[in-house]
Amino acid sequence: MLSVMQHHDGSPAQPSRPSQPSRLSRLRRGHEELVLDLLRKHGPLTRSALGTYSGLSRTTLYDIIAALLSGGAVVSVAPDPALRKRGRPVETLALNPEAGQALGIDFARRAVHVAAANVAHEIIGSASEPHAADLSWEDRVGIAERLVSTLAGGTLRLGALSAIGVGVVGPVDAPGDARGDAPGDARGDAPGDARGDAPGDAPGDEPPRTGPADVLPALLGKRFGVRTLLDNNTRLAALAETVWGAAAGEQDVIYLRLSHGVGGGLVVGGALHRGPYGLSGELGHITVEADGARCQCGGTGCLETVASVGAVLDAYRAAGGEARDTTALVAALESGDTVARRLMDRVGTHVGTVVAAACNVIGPGVIVIGGELTAAGPALTTPVEQALGSHIMAGARHRVDLRRAALGEAGAALGGIALVLHESPLLSRYPARPDPEETP
Repeated sequence: MLSVMQHHDGSPAQPSRPSQPSRLSRLRRGHEELVLDLLRKHGPLTRSALGTYSGLSRTTLYDIIAALLSGGAVVSVAPDPALRKRGRPVETLALNPEAGQALGIDFARRAVHVAAANVAHEIIGSASEPHAADLSWEDRVGIAERLVSTLAGGTLRLGALSAIGVGVVGPVDAPGDARGDAPGDARGDAPGDARGDAPGDAPGDEPPRTGPADVLPALLGKRFGVRTLLDNNTRLAALAETVWGAAAGEQDVIYLRLSHGVGGGLVVGGALHRGPYGLSGELGHITVEADGARCQCGGTGCLETVASVGAVLDAYRAAGGEARDTTALVAALESGDTVARRLMDRVGTHVGTVVAAACNVIGPGVIVIGGELTAAGPALTTPVEQALGSHIMAGARHRVDLRRAALGEAGAALGGIALVLHESPLLSRYPARPDPEETP
């Protein structure tokens, strides 16, 4: 309740405005984030360069820099001797690698992957642990907490950060709002997930949602004390591969992940593309067999029903082969098993046909394929390349480079770190990060 004060003449004074300090603090925090983001993106910079990039007035910039130096987020570093001129050395400012770490977590279908980096974007480490597909979210978060405790010698510090970047299965409307009720989110993968509106359900009669957006922010906030930024884990893997991995520096990339599900990510014109509803890159739900198996998305004959790990192993066993996992399947391929090789020819052809169609729409320079199924090596990539050659437009046929993902299981978790730091130009078209004062 506002208190009414009086001037000495007895007339009422204007009510106090508690919101004003909040606006000022937000503005100042925004200026601090701007300076930190510039140092993440460009590396060490002089005060003059920071002023040029930021557009802040000299007085405001120097005040912000003083606060960041005092708080330990920024340090003064020795200038490059090659750039030194006569007179007083020019002070160069950089992020303090000791100021804190960034954390990324990937809640995959049957495993938890974590990765950490310092604020200078140097990777500290990563860890993974498999689990049953129906494991509860609370138990999954417990695994994540235990894995994080093994990184950085158990001294990981998140105090300087505003969020954890988290990848989840399925479409995400916007970073921080994972719905898990559309193609790509397998039944049973997110325990208790609501599947969206059923036919005939009236608005207001929906069952309580228990998907990742409903439970993870609270669970992770309780464990780590910071906000959660959620995004689709395959899209985060595409981001990571284009920042650090197989497609580093490329402007137009198609990423396809062949795992327990099949998903994709698109980098178009140097920016990660997510679409207005977070549904971009769902290559796993393009029909490849009109009379094929029913897909968990509700469609029939989707690529996921043919090229996911489970689908491939089921098809191999149905054809008379014996393999409990991808390791056994790869062993069969290496031994020359004709059943396994014919199966991978079929899978690779379907994959290549779908990717070729996407290439004809987007015109990428690089295609990156990741996920457990890539362990099949040439048995998979050769038919993929053949299908690409048959279906890509002739003018682009020799301009597209097919590459295997380089970051392995940690890819999506590393993408979560990039999402938190928001330092990459690849995120230029992404929604701005939530205001630090907002609660999960």
